[in-house]
Amino acid sequence: MTLTIDTHMFIAAAPASLRAESAGLSSAQFYDRYCRDAGVLELGEWTHLRAAYFTATLEFAGHLRTVTASGSPVAALTSALYDEGYPIEILQFHQRRTEIGTATFVLCEFNGRRGWGAALADDSAESTVRAMIAGINTFA
Repeated sequence: MTLTIDTHMFIAAAPASLRAESAGLSSAQFYDRYCRDAGVLELGEWTHLRAAYFTATLEFAGHLRTVTASGSPVAALTSALYDEGYPIEILQFHQRRTEIGTATFVLCEFNGRRGWGAALADDSAESTVRAMIAGINTFA
């Protein structure tokens, strides 16, 4: 995602509580804080094979894990994260289709800490997975 007018539309799609929390941040600062796609957890390959079926390759600090699921990407990723020692809980989930893609915002709790993760993608499942990864990376 480029940091242009599109970023403004993305931030405008955020839930009110996140917009209030991030008031005063520039678009670049918002992206750096809430959209961390690199850190202890990274998304390698992403394949959306058909409706409600996907494969994601995750990189956990030096090793790879492939998650293949049908149905909810939240359930599949939450289970994979738990198995890898990241028992994340999704406290709030917001997703909106915008002119620039699907914007997803998740409030995560991990080891007693809370933080937002956000992502924008063409596909709602990919946007969800990327937002959850960003949520984990805010704690790292």
